Amino acid sequence: MAPARTNSAGLATRLLAGQAIVLVAGALTVGLVAAMIGPPIFHQHLVESGHQQNSPELVHIETAYRDASLISVGVGLLISLIAAGAVTWFLNRRLRRPLEQVTTAAMELTRGHYSTRVPTSASGTELETLATAFNTMASRLEGIEDTRRRMLSDLAHELRTPIATLSAYHEGLHDGIAALGPESRAALEEQTRRLARLADDIDEVSTAEEGRLALDLRPHHVRDLLWAAHEGMRDAFAAKGINLVVEPPTATGLDVHVDRNRIGQVLTNLLTNALRHTPPGGTVILAANRQGEEAAISVIDDGDGMTPEQLEHAFERFYRGDAARTRDRTGSGIGLTISKALIDAHHGSISANSDGQGEGTRLILTLPLPGR
Repeated sequence: MAPARTNSAGLATRLLAGQAIVLVAGALTVGLVAAMIGPPIFHQHLVESGHQQNSPELVHIETAYRDASLISVGVGLLISLIAAGAVTWFLNRRLRRPLEQVTTAAMELTRGHYSTRVPTSASGTELETLATAFNTMASRLEGIEDTRRRMLSDLAHELRTPIATLSAYHEGLHDGIAALGPESRAALEEQTRRLARLADDIDEVSTAEEGRLALDLRPHHVRDLLWAAHEGMRDAFAAKGINLVVEPPTATGLDVHVDRNRIGQVLTNLLTNALRHTPPGGTVILAANRQGEEAAISVIDDGDGMTPEQLEHAFERFYRGDAARTRDRTGSGIGLTISKALIDAHHGSISANSDGQGEGTRLILTLPLPGR
């Protein structure tokens, strides 16, 4: 708290000093102008009114005029200084507490206490704006820290299963309990591929989020992108007994300037997510339409649906808000995160909508139309 008081006292001193300098400069200017211009004009008026030049009466009147002027300027300066001191004291008292609160909160943030907030007060629009901006920054830092902690926890969880499996097989082979046969070899290869895929996915999403992703941007028909995604996932949907439907008429005439492989990867991730959450006999629809100056591609399923909390965290790394993902261990858990990073790299957006559990989910990605 001591640094905050020192800073506030310094501000008060500077305010008072600034006002005093302005007042003294004004008083000196007024006095100088009055001394140079006032006496000659006053003397001329006295002569014109009938007083004799250099008469004792004239000299006395002019001396009284000068003394009165000096006294008036001096008293005015004193009153102005007192008023300036009172205003400075008032402003200092009004500003000190909010400034102390901001300073203290900033010090708490540097210690890692991201839940710190500055209370808003009626101290003026500027200070309220500062407090609001500070609280917004603190909220974002708190969110980033929460995401980091959750990411590390989930990453450890993702790594635990393949590492435990590899460790168990390694000990079994070393102790002679297990033999390196087709089944053990397949299990080892699966867990190794899982670790490699997890590392690749983390590297890819980091590359995209940091803006280091190289894109091969070319014009493509949205209809062709939809059918390519359909062909790539058709067998997987058929194996689970889910209808995968493309609505090409809605995409007629829509062209986008994108990296075909990257957008194909995004659509595959979205379809994989829909496949995971849609029961056998359900339907997943691929559609597109124009929304203003953007092309909107939708992946709509009639499966599990999402709660408001799940929608809020749907694109965060490793977020688990449902049992389906816990049961399905084939993915790395960051498919939607990668999709968002790739769409952001294309200057587009991606969002998820759902009316609730059991009501299906609608994933929508938008891409700017050429020339926009």
